[in-house]
Amino acid sequence: MKPRAAAVQVLTQVLGQGRSLSSLLPELQEQIAQPADRAFAQQLCFGVLRFLPRLESCASRHLRRPLKARDRDIHVILLLGLYQLIYLRTPDHAAVSETVALTRSAGKPWARGLVNAVLRGFLREREKTLAEVDRDEAIALAHPRWLFEMLRADWPEEYRTIAEANNRQPPMVLRVNRLRVERSVWLQRARVAGVEGSAAPFTESGVVLRRPWDVAALPGFSEGEVSVQDAAAQMAAGLLELRPGQRVLDACAAPGGKTAHIAEREPRLAELVAVDVEWKRLRRVEENLRRLGLRAHLVEGDARDPASWWDGKPFDRILLDAPCSATGVIRRHPDIKVLRRADDISEVVVKQQQLLESMWSLLNPGGILLYATCSVLKRENVQQVADFIENHPDARELPIAGEWGRGMSVGRQVLPDEHQMDGFYYACLRKEC
Repeated sequence: MKPRAAAVQVLTQVLGQGRSLSSLLPELQEQIAQPADRAFAQQLCFGVLRFLPRLESCASRHLRRPLKARDRDIHVILLLGLYQLIYLRTPDHAAVSETVALTRSAGKPWARGLVNAVLRGFLREREKTLAEVDRDEAIALAHPRWLFEMLRADWPEEYRTIAEANNRQPPMVLRVNRLRVERSVWLQRARVAGVEGSAAPFTESGVVLRRPWDVAALPGFSEGEVSVQDAAAQMAAGLLELRPGQRVLDACAAPGGKTAHIAEREPRLAELVAVDVEWKRLRRVEENLRRLGLRAHLVEGDARDPASWWDGKPFDRILLDAPCSATGVIRRHPDIKVLRRADDISEVVVKQQQLLESMWSLLNPGGILLYATCSVLKRENVQQVADFIENHPDARELPIAGEWGRGMSVGRQVLPDEHQMDGFYYACLRKEC
């Protein structure tokens, strides 16, 4: 299948059926033979979703009437054409002709004239159209209005920087398994193999690659020497203050990157337990641990309901990587702009409250709970933890020092692309004896 046609199929399912891009990309890879074509199809999918509000606004100005719901594929074809005309270096004539040709592969040759007219109309009035749509700041920054308003309310000085970072392609970041190889040694070996990278700031094991690389082709990947993990996520294991003999819980553990890093950082733990709500999600954890030569006790269960799975033995350290809006990783998952809704935030805040309560009950006096999200919204982060501390006299914040991110009234926040990191929030709480 040609890359543009594959992108139409994927995007139609994301926009029409609410499927996630990460679930669809493996299917896309199977449909396209050549690596360069696979990369182009993926670029088209990511690009359209990154700039969707701006593209849709441009399209609406050149459509005589809205398309019907059954013609969502034609809507997607228009978005693909506009994305190429605005953001790629594809020659205008090629972008138009290739996009128009997609109407035939979609089985709707009647739309050929419509697509041609919209794209050529945009080309004739490109500057005027873009100037008009960009009068609306949310559209200019290509964010849904609800999210734009939340970012502006929470970060009045930084919201534009956050939104612009969300629209950039992130670097590929690795974590070196120091039980197998030192970072400097791996970097030297990778360089010989043509993989250019550098040490990720503020990490002991992180590597930022100069350009994305096929994971399976990375030196030492199959031998468990490296894993893909953003530098912000690599902060978790260090903040837990791990020691030999501790009993550690990773709640909401899938896909297992932080579980594995905990095991790498302190291999002499008494026990490492990884909990997640579905066994099919735990299989990812199991696969990652097996490749890295690590072990953990995997438990299927809802972290909000410990009575259904907990053995009654308290933990010295708990990592609560809480479900969240994922607004800190939009640059990696641009479909978040489509799949999330404003109402989702209130629901996830309640779930986080329930998880904090249940996990706190499993913590030994003197133990540490590390609360983490990949969100930039304060309701999920600093406000969530501040409310918890206010309602729990036995909870004491352990301030997080460091040159990464920014200190908040409680915890520490990284904004997207600060130090090349994803957006992340951490707060450390000690349970008083």
